Amino acid sequence: MRAILITPAVTVLALGALLSAASGAARAAGPGFQYVGQDDRVHAVTSPKGCVEAAGGGGRAVTNHTRLDATLYGAPHCKGPALAVLRPDAVTPVRPSFASVRFSAPE
Repeated sequence: MRAILITPAVTVLALGALLSAASGAARAAGPGFQYVGQDDRVHAVTSPKGCVEAAGGGGRAVTNHTRLDATLYGAPHCKGPALAVLRPDAVTPVRPSFASVRFSAPE
């Protein structure tokens, strides 16, 4: 019997694949912005408007299947420098963690 070694990178890739697969269904009937938090739970933003706090602390994979840009911030209330900007239909691992996200029309 072979042992399987699961590294953090493999975990993030697997979670990203899971979110990506789940987001296809979510695009049709559910939230378009989802992420795996530092609490290892999948969270969803049901109303992507303005600045939204990341419940559970966004710390793993993120999928943005909204029609909006999602700018991730390390501090609450969308303060401080932006960590990343996810364009519509982006799926990516996120490091470091984020505390809030601002949704805005793509430029």
